[in-house]
This record gives sequence, structure tokens and C-alpha cells, in this order.
Amino acid sequence: MKRVIAVAVFTFSIMGSASVASASDGSIGETTTTTTTTTTTTTTPVLVETAPVPIKSGTGRRIVYANRQQRVWVINADNEIIRTFPVSGMLGQPGKGTFRVFSKSPTSFSPKFAGVTFRFMTRFAIGRNGGNIGFHEIPIRNSKPMQTVDELGAFKGSGCLRSSTKDALFIYRWATLGTKVVVVP
Repeated sequence: MKRVIAVAVFTFSIMGSASVASASDGSIGETTTTTTTTTTTTTTPVLVETAPVPIKSGTGRRIVYANRQQRVWVINADNEIIRTFPVSGMLGQPGKGTFRVFSKSPTSFSPKFAGVTFRFMTRFAIGRNGGNIGFHEIPIRNSKPMQTVDELGAFKGSGCLRSSTKDALFIYRWATLGTKVVVVP
């Protein structure tokens, strides 16, 4: 199913102003000035196609993660896409299935990698090695981001799903404990 979003593009046109000076009743030093300005606004719709939600990814309010595409969709109760964005995870992890958000933390750290911290952690699965898997912002290692936002969509993660700060914050606020997360290959 493809979704199309209409985006309005505004064009502004401002015509130059004209000043007219004219002498009034003959008195010295008195003039009248008239200024006219015209503004025109035009709205042109532009169609932007969003990535379609993978088939067999469930119905209702949920988060869908397509591992091979490295993309997430947030879907409301009416089955409408309310947000989609790229992430960086690990190929094949977590495995295909339906999970539920089981915990959230505003800040977290990696017990496996020293000096790695991240914010807006929303956990929904357990990885092959027993660690938590969730959505969070791009991790920071020793005060430096471990990747750029432009690199999202590539397999760069070690299990969790890295996203931009704004997308990680959105998931953190939108998902409640028990929110369904569907993982497809």
C-alpha cells in the first residue's frame, strides 16, 4: 500500500512600492506621499511518496521495522502511517516476529562497549547474546557520535536500532509499555 502526502509550497511575490509626492494647496514645504505595496501568495501542492509499509506487518497501532530496508514505520490505530524514518541496526537482529515494548529509559549506556551512551531508549526485544534491543538515538562514544544522521539506513548497529535524535524522541514519547513492534526481514 502506497501513501501519498501533499506538501504545500508557498511562493511569495512582492511588487515594488511606489511613492508619489504632490504639492498641496500651494503652501511651501507641504507635500503628500502615497505608498502602495502588493503581495501575492500562491499555493502549489507537491506530492511526496512515502515508503510503503511491508505486507504482513499486522494491523492497528504499532511500530514496524524492516530489517533489510533499515526503515521504521509508526502506524496509528486507523492503520495510517504517522512517521517513517531510516535506522541503523544489525543484519538479522532481532529476528522476525511480534514483540512488545517492555521498558524505556531517558538515558542509557552499553554494558558491552565502554564509554558508549545514548538517549531515549525504548526496549522491545532480547538479542542473540542476551542483551536488550531497542530504539535509541545515535550513540555517543567518548563525546563523539558513532555515526552521522546521513549514514542512517546502513547496517552500522550492534543490535539496537539507531536513529536521529528527533525520531528516537518521537518513538520514546509515542510508544507505551506494551506497544506492539513488528519485525519483518
